[in-house]
Amino acid sequence: MIETMERKTLIRGGTIVDGTGRPAFVGDVLIDGDRIVDVISGSFPDSIIRLFDYSIIEATGLIVSPGFIDAHAHSDAYLVIEPDAPSKITQGITTEINGQCGGSVAPRYGEARLSSDWAAILGDRLTWRSLAEYREVLDAAKPAINTVQFVGHNTLRSSVVGYGATESSPSQMKDMERLLAESLDEGAWGLTTGLIYQPGKYSTPEEVVQLAKVAAAKGGYYATHMRSEGDRILEAIDEVIELAKATGIRAEISHLKTSGKRNWNKIDAVLEKIEGAMEEGLLLGSDRYPYCAAGTDLDIVLPDWAQVGGCPAEIERLKVEGLRLRIIDEINVSDRDWSTVMIGGTWAEENKRFSGKTVAEILSLKSSPGELVTSILLADGCKTGAFFFGMSEENLAKIYARPWIVPGSDASLRAPWGPLGKDHPHPRAYATMPEFYRRVRELGFSREATVARMTSVIADRFGIRGRGRIEKGAFADLVVWNEAEFRAKSTFTDPHQFTGGVRCVMTNGVVSFRDGKFTGNRGGRFLER
Repeated sequence: MIETMERKTLIRGGTIVDGTGRPAFVGDVLIDGDRIVDVISGSFPDSIIRLFDYSIIEATGLIVSPGFIDAHAHSDAYLVIEPDAPSKITQGITTEINGQCGGSVAPRYGEARLSSDWAAILGDRLTWRSLAEYREVLDAAKPAINTVQFVGHNTLRSSVVGYGATESSPSQMKDMERLLAESLDEGAWGLTTGLIYQPGKYSTPEEVVQLAKVAAAKGGYYATHMRSEGDRILEAIDEVIELAKATGIRAEISHLKTSGKRNWNKIDAVLEKIEGAMEEGLLLGSDRYPYCAAGTDLDIVLPDWAQVGGCPAEIERLKVEGLRLRIIDEINVSDRDWSTVMIGGTWAEENKRFSGKTVAEILSLKSSPGELVTSILLADGCKTGAFFFGMSEENLAKIYARPWIVPGSDASLRAPWGPLGKDHPHPRAYATMPEFYRRVRELGFSREATVARMTSVIADRFGIRGRGRIEKGAFADLVVWNEAEFRAKSTFTDPHQFTGGVRCVMTNGVVSFRDGKFTGNRGGRFLER
């Protein structure tokens, strides 16, 4: 059932942490339809409650806060598949910022393909090309959470240039600019890049700047998975700063990290460079998930030449014995530590046993890492997921000590059932918010300041109007939760576990999750700038 009727609700007696950073207070929140109509310290008289026939949510002893905002998510396609958004709503998320890392659900033309997991699960439900068409499908699905939708550079480039390792021509640039401008007019929030992925990795900085100018001219934002997060991270930050200078666009660095042990010592220089650019008004800040393992596709370990053309081309190369042997040899002579690479979601039945195990742990089944990895990829059609444990806990603490770092899951929504339950996701899909809250609180930040970073700081940074605060006139995106029980249960070996402690979640005045149950009512929206 999708709730459309007028709703009058009283959240009574909760400890209100309003998202501003101000001290909490015990009080009541009145909601009428999709808006907060009043917030008071203390209690509304029973006579008023009876007069206006409010439904009541008892919150005594619980925190009432704005719904959390996931600053970096990938649920574009899965909101159509599982509109209840189970893994997100159960950790208190009411808004996601999607279309990240250069990969968006639209526009989709030419050679453009959705990520392999999206396409495989969507099947014949993949009916759209333009962002406007996707929006119609999403509106019909009526998701439980709001979405802020960006357009991915890799999606634009594959729509026009394809997946080849080539520079774009002047006419191709005009086509990409036109597609981006159309998408911005259809409700896109801005442009994202994923410059370590295909085909974005083949673009020049000038190409990205030219597209960012189109987004900036229409008031859009820019978020980037930079060209390097390891050996050349400082140079990659310089590229973002130069883009911001050249375009005037408001820019965000995605999932800030220093990847690879040899780069951990760069963290102070990284933070100094970003903060210097923020002081000049060139950067907005950054987001980061609360784990020291990245999650992406296993095929990223293939040699660069073997990745050209994406999954279909990779599969064809792996089928050619001479090319496969060359790939195996190059993987085997790499300096990668295979104890830090864990197999995630798999597709072939024979590969299911590998999920949650590192390559080093399962190497006894094959004579070399190259043979093992290529056999897994070939059986899975190069769609295997993986986790890469290449980050420092000490650096994560330094990153989270910066108040401008906000939580971003870097994950699609998941569910323990249905087509999404067959995957083996990173635990960040289920537990980014409680883990962020725990880690930031342990660094000495107050409850109020931590919640602000999960709500209003993100809303203000991206211009998401009327959200991120509990105040009169704001949209009624709210979460009621038990602080003592708000903790992660999802793990790398057993990821499909909901966060504990969340009692009630409301989006635009609609309660979609309450007392451990999904209500079937959903009030999420496609948000516009």
